[in-house]
Amino acid sequence: MHVLIINFSLDGLPHEDYLKIADELAPAFAEVSGLKSKTWLADQENNVYGGVYLFESKQALDDYCGGELFAGVGSNPSFTNISVKAFGTLGGPTAVCTK
Repeated sequence: MHVLIINFSLDGLPHEDYLKIADELAPAFAEVSGLKSKTWLADQENNVYGGVYLFESKQALDDYCGGELFAGVGSNPSFTNISVKAFGTLGGPTAVCTK
């Protein structure tokens, strides 16, 4: 498994409008090949938003990062201070903690 963590701030986009956009985009993320889950993040007080993505393989993560959905969301001018970090996982201890 591979994890992708993306964080960003909203610039000129109210929290409530972002929630509507997230609801509209969720079905597109559900169709991403190899994506097992996406957890949407929101820290309204500190203006930090993002997602934690769990991919079945590094190839699936790389394919997503090279795709149109990633590029389209990343080019939104209302999303600033974007950080993207990919991780591998430790299978043994993760399996112990996975329910």
